[in-house]
Amino acid sequence: MLLGKKKIKASPDIPTGALPDIVFLLLIFFLVTTAIDTEKGLDLVLPPSKTDEIKIPKKNIANLLINAAGAVLIDGEIVEIRDIARIIKERIQDNPKLIVSIKTDRHTKYDVYIDVLDKLKKAEARKISIADPEEN
Repeated sequence: MLLGKKKIKASPDIPTGALPDIVFLLLIFFLVTTAIDTEKGLDLVLPPSKTDEIKIPKKNIANLLINAAGAVLIDGEIVEIRDIARIIKERIQDNPKLIVSIKTDRHTKYDVYIDVLDKLKKAEARKISIADPEEN
């Protein structure tokens, strides 16, 4: 028996020599496996740029104007934003060749413009013309 000798306890050290390698590998793993959702803005399909102008009959165009105060006019009549989807859907049912022409003021708020585009999407308007803002 060993009476005079003390037991030597091993110190509870964690070996950290390979820690930077492990951290680097984990970083690469998470970078490779993470799916990044890239927002691309509005989902609009734009036609190719051409210089040829096509004449469209006025009966096939619905003029939608948004002024600086956020009021919306369809062919000169003031309508509420919540009614745009219903009105345009009815007009598209009457005339499937209908093109909605959106024109804004330079000071129109962006959220009103997006609300109008959302209502047109809800109305299933596929032919939308975005005109340049009016100069003041």
